[in-house]
This record gives sequence, C-alpha cells and structure tokens, in this order.
Amino acid sequence: MGGRGLIPWTEVHSWSCVACGKCCLGYRVPLKLDEYAKVARVYGIGVLEFGLGKVYLKNSQGNRCVFQRPSLDRWVCSLQAMKPLACKLFPFRIQSKPAYKRGDTSAYRFRGNDVYVYMDPECDGIRIGKPSRRFRYEVLPEILQIGFGERVKQKYTTSKYISWTPS
Repeated sequence: MGGRGLIPWTEVHSWSCVACGKCCLGYRVPLKLDEYAKVARVYGIGVLEFGLGKVYLKNSQGNRCVFQRPSLDRWVCSLQAMKPLACKLFPFRIQSKPAYKRGDTSAYRFRGNDVYVYMDPECDGIRIGKPSRRFRYEVLPEILQIGFGERVKQKYTTSKYISWTPS
C-alpha cells in the first residue's frame, strides 16, 4: 500500500483497540512460515488461503477473518494465543522510508535508526491530535518492539476486551 490515506503517528493523540472488528474485515492476513505451521497444525489447512508463494488466513463469506467472533456487540479474535504478526501490528504500518513523496512527520527514532510509522485510518480506535505521553512512550515503543521481533506479548496494543477462546 502506498502512502495514500495513512496517518503519520505524530498526528495521533491516542490509540487503543476498541474491538470494532474493522481490522479483520476485507484484509488478507499474510502468515510467516512459523505462523502458517502453527495455525495449520491446530486448525487444519481449511482456515488458510494459498496465493503465489504466500499463505493467508482465510476470510469467511462476509469477507471477515474466519477467526473473528462476535461478543457483546464487539469483535474478538479466537486466534489470540497465536495471533500473527500482521494482526498484532494493525493498524500500525512500520516502513523504512516515508510513504509520502514530499516527506511527512512520520519519522520515529528507534534503536538509533529512523523508521516511519503510520496508522490505517480504517481503525475506530484512533484519536487525532497531539500525541499523548502514553501513546508516544508506551504504545509506539511496544508496537516497534513487536514489529522488530524484540517482543511477542502485547500489553498496550491489543483489546482490553476479553478474548474468545474455543472450547
């Protein structure tokens, strides 16, 4: 995806997952090899879609991820225990260069390097404005640690709603 419509992190006051379900509607979630192996082992290959050299989580008839379930007027992920990296990162987009040709305010210094952090405007949990301390010093570092493989467990970058687990 190009830069069109993406929101630089410096224009975001805060973000939290509100379990709106938009992250799992209409997106093709790519899986890394280890993620594909875990999902296939536990759920079988029927929940997967195969493309040219890629494996994705399958979408159901409503174009919604097969692992998303309704719960008390919210949407929860039933794959929470082995949630793919692409899902953990949404709605954040971490890039090695700016998305906009004229530059923007998306640069974030992480481990001595500039990365460019954006948010997908489709997410209902985004609040526009000057970045809050929590967003700048807790949420962003966590998403970058996850994105660069330094951390797996989510604290600030997942829903506070109880996740659905299969019985």
